[in-house]
Amino acid sequence: MVFQPKTLDYALSPFTGLTRESWIEAGEYLLTGIFKNLKSIHDPIVMPRKETEVTYPHKNASEAQLKVERKAEIFEGLARSFFLAAPLIHDNPELTVCNYKIRDYYKEQVLRACTKGDSNSVGSYEEQLELAESKDPFRTFQQTVETCALVVCLWSSKAEIWDTYTKEQKDTIAGFLTSYAHASTVPQNWRLFNMLDMAFLYSEGYPIDEDIMRDHGQAILNFYAGDGWYRDGHSFDYYSCWAFNVYTPIWNLWYGYEKEPYLAKKFEENSNKLMETYGDFFDRDGFTNMWGRSNIYRNAATSAFDGNMLLKASTADPGRARRIASGSLLQFLTREDFLFEGIPTLGFYGQFTPLVQGYSCAESPFWLGKAFLCLHLPAEHPFWTVKENNGTWDKLKEREIKETILNGPALCFTNHEANGETILRTGKVVRNCGDEHGMWNYSKLCFNTKYPWESAPSKAVEAQQYVLEDITTGSYQKANVTFWHGEKEGILYRRQYFNYEISKECTWIQAVNLADFPVAHGIVRADKLKLHRRPVSMTLGAYGFPDNGTEVIQLERENAKAIILKGHDFTGREKQLAMTLYDGWEEIGLLHSEGTNPDSEKSIVVYGKQTSKKQYGYEPYIMISQVITKESLEDFSEDELFPIASVEYTDKEKCGGYGPVTLFMKDGSQKVIEFEGIEGNLQL
Repeated sequence: MVFQPKTLDYALSPFTGLTRESWIEAGEYLLTGIFKNLKSIHDPIVMPRKETEVTYPHKNASEAQLKVERKAEIFEGLARSFFLAAPLIHDNPELTVCNYKIRDYYKEQVLRACTKGDSNSVGSYEEQLELAESKDPFRTFQQTVETCALVVCLWSSKAEIWDTYTKEQKDTIAGFLTSYAHASTVPQNWRLFNMLDMAFLYSEGYPIDEDIMRDHGQAILNFYAGDGWYRDGHSFDYYSCWAFNVYTPIWNLWYGYEKEPYLAKKFEENSNKLMETYGDFFDRDGFTNMWGRSNIYRNAATSAFDGNMLLKASTADPGRARRIASGSLLQFLTREDFLFEGIPTLGFYGQFTPLVQGYSCAESPFWLGKAFLCLHLPAEHPFWTVKENNGTWDKLKEREIKETILNGPALCFTNHEANGETILRTGKVVRNCGDEHGMWNYSKLCFNTKYPWESAPSKAVEAQQYVLEDITTGSYQKANVTFWHGEKEGILYRRQYFNYEISKECTWIQAVNLADFPVAHGIVRADKLKLHRRPVSMTLGAYGFPDNGTEVIQLERENAKAIILKGHDFTGREKQLAMTLYDGWEEIGLLHSEGTNPDSEKSIVVYGKQTSKKQYGYEPYIMISQVITKESLEDFSEDELFPIASVEYTDKEKCGGYGPVTLFMKDGSQKVIEFEGIEGNLQL
């Protein structure tokens, strides 16, 4: 059953109608899906899943590893579903779902999970080492992640659950938490889990090692890259928002403001810096963009707003924050394919294995429950009482574009009034050669809130990615590394390398220099080949288009070719996409695919293709293209489909080998593309 809120107030929430009561209904809706799968109140939350070879418990794991993974799965089910349950329990201690009293269930299961020898025990750190038959003191376990979720939920339902335990029971739980709080952890956002475990213990009067706390705290602070974003590994993604900018405010409350005021002040400043631009990361409907890893967590990305509101000097706009949080909630809960047997699928909308990581299990999607932490804010909090507003979208004039460029995390996002979409262009991306999964998550040229990324429809064509074919060997290469140069006079410059390896000098690696800029309905590209080996063919795909019955229109105007697709997405929403090819391209085509699009089973990718034939020869270097979209079937105008009046090259051969290339647009503007000098400022 699709979620249908009963309590709506369009005077208070003109964009979504959702109220605090609507959110409570949504939480109960998700809990119902969980508890209808339990046979007894004494059972752990181990949920059904569609078969996939990606997620754990892994069928080919050793017996010892399977034991470790099964305990981890029990803890994920408990701790992450607790994100949903804890604020509801606090709001209504007598809450009953599927004839289970929810407070009683979590009180029992939390204690059992932390009790050695219990059939539902998830194992202390030391027990897990023994179970894994490991003596490695640097070994890490999934339980560390879930301990953090556990303490956050014990805090948000403190009076109803934690305070009702006996001293002996509290000591049992605290001993379990201590084992992970002071043990080895992964050297990125995981250090926050240890910090919150220790902070909770400290707040409850248990001893902690403050030296370890301080070491973790300084490490987390030094992941900060600017603009409110933290680096988490090679790349940037939503972990900056649903981990760093949620857990640091909670840590401030429990520990930082009192014990580490310098760190607390910095974490507060960083969260407030994020709030300056984070609202524009979402589109007019509040949709979350499918980007980065762990996309199965969906609207958890909105939890950064709630985190900010925990700070002493919060700057988040409560009306905007609720509008986005509610819009993103509806993005997922109103889809018929969102649940599998009552449980959020391992996908973005429906089941979609290409985006799933091996560290996930059937219960992992309940990380999205972090969005429900906003319910710990009381009913009289401005988050719930201030009228919804749509921020930037309320202020944009007709066909206006707002562009935000953040050089620290290498993010450029544009809000397009003409179609209500937000388009993200990223840099500072490093993935391994052959890591197609990682490239889909991070290396797409554009990520669009209304066109979730498509996995590989063929080895020769990718959506929003260049694919290079070496004609001599017949091999294909994809861009696994993206350097960021930044914006200059309205143009964003980046460079992508194909099959980049640190062991190779970059002169021996094929590349393309990227230059793009926004127009009312999308993005125009004027990219330049940087090749050392030819002949090669190059393809570039548009966004994957959901194919639920699609009208295809082909047009040509002088030296330009275009294909327009008109149709509907899985929900019946009108969609339209057009790709136009100019200089540098030889042909335009269509590729039909199945099982590669997160929105619909069938999809279409419009693509362009060109061939550079000579090993050394002055052939076209510049490839000019455009992809535009809209959420209606109303025709694009002639000037929207073919926006370029003429192109002026510096070199007389008009190949774009050197010097600026000027695009004269039909609206009277000019865009000057100049790659010279990019070599001196390429950033990772």
